[in-house]
Amino acid sequence: MRLDYSGPTPELVGFLLLPRFSMMAFFSAVEPLRIANRISGRPLFDWTLLSQDGEPVTASNGMTLLADQSIEEVHHLPSLAVCSGFDPESCLSRALMRWLHRMDEAGCVLGGLDTGCFLLAAAGLLEGERVTLHWESLPAFQERFPAIETSDELFELGRRRFSCAGGAAAMDMALDVIARRHGHQLAIDVSEQLVHERIRTRRDQQRMTLARRLGTHRRRLVEAVDLMEQHLETPLSLAEVAQRSGISLRHLQRLFERELGQSPREWYLGLRLERARYLLEETDLDILAVGLACGFGSSSSFSRAFRGHYGRSPRQIRKG
Repeated sequence: MRLDYSGPTPELVGFLLLPRFSMMAFFSAVEPLRIANRISGRPLFDWTLLSQDGEPVTASNGMTLLADQSIEEVHHLPSLAVCSGFDPESCLSRALMRWLHRMDEAGCVLGGLDTGCFLLAAAGLLEGERVTLHWESLPAFQERFPAIETSDELFELGRRRFSCAGGAAAMDMALDVIARRHGHQLAIDVSEQLVHERIRTRRDQQRMTLARRLGTHRRRLVEAVDLMEQHLETPLSLAEVAQRSGISLRHLQRLFERELGQSPREWYLGLRLERARYLLEETDLDILAVGLACGFGSSSSFSRAFRGHYGRSPRQIRKG
């Protein structure tokens, strides 16, 4: 969805649907465009659904959508959104990479919904760009593509690239595009039709505040958990967590046990192992690399901790 679009209306947007794509993100992007057409009384936007072979594509929720065209039938689009979900890079073929490069060379603005930026990055099309993804996928993306700048914003709209965190964030991105193209009032009217009470800016947070997620407003505890979440690859000692949070180690232990039902050591280990499980399921990083990315010094210590927590080894998780 290009910032500088000045072509004819309806403005055509392509959606490349890949197996196990996020239906929520796709519909959240399309529905505001449809409603904008209806409210304005004229066709402002149009869209076409693409698949690699022109065949129907099944989303992560098991529902299947028909494609309008195969990628080889399409030679130019003003903009294209790559829609993917789990294990996005498994969908990347040489034919798809060649086609994405041809679209880029033809002036198409490329973007990713949810995990779509994994494919654009793997194809070498995100150099010098700043992108966002779903918060759960960001750590894996950063491990896989450390040279690409990322943000945890709801969406990013650049001159030649766009991206969003998926889910309802795609709706906010579409509303932002509508406002830029056709005025803020139309975007408000569309938002109200969607019973979307507030148009979020790209800088709104993807996740609930940490205090809401933890179910507590105890500031020292929130600060301690925030420190843990920021230091998964190189864990802090509990004494350092307590010192940085402005409390004693004994007070830290009491807070965790009273408010969260776990010791701070158990909580911290759980955070690291949760990150490890996601990296095992959603990336091709080898098991040692996953362990190192989550603060374990060896594959044996990582495997012991992982099996103790999940009852299965990292290798078993990876095999499904």
